[in-house]
Amino acid sequence: MGRATECARIDRLLAGARLGTSGVLVLAGDPGVGKTALLEHALATADGMAVLRAQGVEPEVDVPFGGLLALLRPALGHLDEIPGPQAAALRTALALEPGGERDRFTIGAATLSLLAAHAERRPVLVVVDDAHWLDAPSLAAITFAAGRLLADAVAVLVAARPELAPTSLPTLPVAGLDRAAAAAVLEHRAGRPLPPGAADRVYDLTLGNPLALVELADADAAADVGAEPPLPIETTVERAFARRIAELPEPARRTLLLAAAEGSGDLAVLQRAAPALDVELTALDAAERAGLTTSTPGTVAFVHPLARSAAYRSAAPDERRAAHRALAAVPGDPDRRAAHLAAAAVGPDADAARALEAAARRARARSGYAAAASSFERAARLTVGGPERARLLFAAADAAWLGGQAERVDRLLDDAREAGPDPALALEVDHLRGHAALRSGRVVEAHDILTAAAATDPGRAVVMLAEAADACAYAARPGPMLAAAQGAWDAVGPDAGERERFFASLALGMAYIYNGRGEEGARRVRAAVEILERSDLLSDDPRVLAAAALGPLWLREQAQGRALVARAMAAARDAGAVGALPFSLWLAARDAATSDRWAVAEALYEEAIRLARETGQATSLTAALAGLACVHARQGREQDCRAHAAEALDLTARLGLDFFALWALDALAELELGLGNIDAAVARLEEKERLLVRRGVEDPDVSPVPELVEALIRLDRIDEARERLAQYTRRADAKRQPWALARLARCSGLLDDDGNAGFAEALRLHAQTPDRFEEARTRLCHGERLRRDRRRADARPELRRALEMFDALGAAPWAERARLELLATGETARRRDPSTLDQLTPRELQVALVLAEGHTIREAAAKLFLSPKTVDYHLRHVYRKLGIRSRDALPAALAGPGDASQEGHLMRGGEAAPTVAAPHPPGGQAA
Repeated sequence: MGRATECARIDRLLAGARLGTSGVLVLAGDPGVGKTALLEHALATADGMAVLRAQGVEPEVDVPFGGLLALLRPALGHLDEIPGPQAAALRTALALEPGGERDRFTIGAATLSLLAAHAERRPVLVVVDDAHWLDAPSLAAITFAAGRLLADAVAVLVAARPELAPTSLPTLPVAGLDRAAAAAVLEHRAGRPLPPGAADRVYDLTLGNPLALVELADADAAADVGAEPPLPIETTVERAFARRIAELPEPARRTLLLAAAEGSGDLAVLQRAAPALDVELTALDAAERAGLTTSTPGTVAFVHPLARSAAYRSAAPDERRAAHRALAAVPGDPDRRAAHLAAAAVGPDADAARALEAAARRARARSGYAAAASSFERAARLTVGGPERARLLFAAADAAWLGGQAERVDRLLDDAREAGPDPALALEVDHLRGHAALRSGRVVEAHDILTAAAATDPGRAVVMLAEAADACAYAARPGPMLAAAQGAWDAVGPDAGERERFFASLALGMAYIYNGRGEEGARRVRAAVEILERSDLLSDDPRVLAAAALGPLWLREQAQGRALVARAMAAARDAGAVGALPFSLWLAARDAATSDRWAVAEALYEEAIRLARETGQATSLTAALAGLACVHARQGREQDCRAHAAEALDLTARLGLDFFALWALDALAELELGLGNIDAAVARLEEKERLLVRRGVEDPDVSPVPELVEALIRLDRIDEARERLAQYTRRADAKRQPWALARLARCSGLLDDDGNAGFAEALRLHAQTPDRFEEARTRLCHGERLRRDRRRADARPELRRALEMFDALGAAPWAERARLELLATGETARRRDPSTLDQLTPRELQVALVLAEGHTIREAAAKLFLSPKTVDYHLRHVYRKLGIRSRDALPAALAGPGDASQEGHLMRGGEAAPTVAAPHPPGGQAA
């Protein structure tokens, strides 16, 4: 009654699924507002659809993947049809077969694949009620899958309370009925006219909540409740149920308590536990007559979760514990037994703690990290303080970190410290705290924690100090970075292994570069890469791969170590390790953005942003946002650039990630330069310069001086430009890397009396780097200089080549500047036709690039965490936009201004054999 709008929305969702278009809707509303009734409407109208259904139950909120198993059970026959690694992860998670820990998001990808396979036969309706009481691993997998459905015949309906509803999915708020519909419900339920004013009084109290209306429909009850102070709906309705329970005979109340404590409604379990409470299940007949429960063969269910809550809360504490003891004595599921033992305990209880710890270890082995964290923590609370309690709290923190519950980790680690861990565990506590802070974006805090921890254990100091150096890099703090990196290098003993030597060499190399000792730093980075390339032991370690991929980006060379970027990303894709991808993706995107593959960069940045948001990786999110802002700046996409840069700057300000603030300021400065807003550009460049001075960063590659020199010359502030260049010259000469020296030579070309030599040297050095944008800028500056010197004929070839390069890159504002300069020489240039590649969305380009490597649609779906039909949907758009008809034509159609094979190399990881990613924290691999 009164739900025409909501029902119409649901009907459209189901109709779309029948036509092959996915739809997802979260019904968010307070208890009793009618969410379940709307789900029942969907089920009643789902003719011809396969139905997958699950319901969260409060007592089972810590049973790992219990909700997912209930949901997917009818579809498990299709497990052999989904990618092997995903099927193996899902079988392990659902306890169908033993296996090792997996990336928690691989299970979400497997859920998506299984739903898509199930929908191949007929449309599927997925219904999840009371999602707020679903176990966290199940809800994460369902949310991950639902967010990626597009072209499959699947409709997903989820009901949850507003404060706990998945925020990443389309949501329909479900409010109370309006006054007229509420009055109609009251009249209908009471079966007689209500006393004058009663309907309005009940409505004012309940705000049209249907369950409250139904429970208070009797006129006397309505009058009674209306006289009370306004109470939350949950309290009001629970009191109504409690009144009914109080009127039951004592055996019925005790039996109802037993059912409430058991939670799942399994009559076989209740039958075996009942004698311990001296009751019989026939006593439940009275509860059913009172409208509190319903029965089906083998099960008993409460009419509403608040009825169960009332049955449980109205009992005395000793009665609840007795019920749980009775249930714990029933042979059966060990995880449920552990939960009942814990609920029956009063104070420390060694048996309950052991049972909970065993349950936690089983949950962790199935990648049910959130459930494992809860069980470890409950075990700790039932253990007397000391090293044993500290050990359990640390295990809870570790599982919470792997489960993406970063906000929970610090509290658990604080409690572990307070419990009194032994020295070895204390070090583990500090290392995890530092690692979590680093991946959560709290980089200054991470450095402080890791350096302090390293001082207590020289044997593990190398890796911790290398991580501390990474933290300083992201915070743009070169002094502490060098100190930490030097400490890591000094801690490498004569018996150190390749792993320690690799991390120490890489950290020290990057720190040297950051502190202006570029030539020496470059040698160290190359040495680290060589250690990796010659070591079979390290080449399969995804953490090492990700760290090594970061190193070459500091060199900006044509080839040195760049394949490592692709290898790191390929390792995560091939293993389905979603949590490892954001870090590798933004590195690969940066690599593409600093060459001629901007469309690839945009696609990878977009994917990194999406996955970083889903996996809670603030550092990778900030990097990807700032990097994408740089690409959009060069393309002249003003609104997108400003939006991404603003979000990145907000994150850097809150988290102290000043290194990426430099990128965001770069983006805004280049945007202003491209738009011709020279004064605004200078303001942004000087803001960046002040930040570099404040932080003491000496690396010439992050210096804004080359852009400032160009901008100041355009403002006729020549003396200032010369002053700025003097300091930059010293730093670039010290680094001796071609990218910095090329930019220095360009500035010399702009300022010297005869600039030809400077521009010629710049072009020679540009050829040693992959950055075509910088080369095009040099040619533009040279052409502008020649035109100003009235050498129009000499200027035209440089301006013509700059225009071609900017057009090929898609650097629209820069191409327009080159076109106007060329026009000023007396030559007219045709405006560039939009590239067909520009017409592809980032997701379409991702799909096209993976398929162009020769993968099948199903293989591409697995790598991109999409369903095969969604990949096919995007592929059809790619064909139409590129004007091709087959996958064989994709490589040629995707060939841009550079070598098309580079794009495939980036997406598949070159010729290196795929590496299998090991389990890892959701913050991604350490840099």
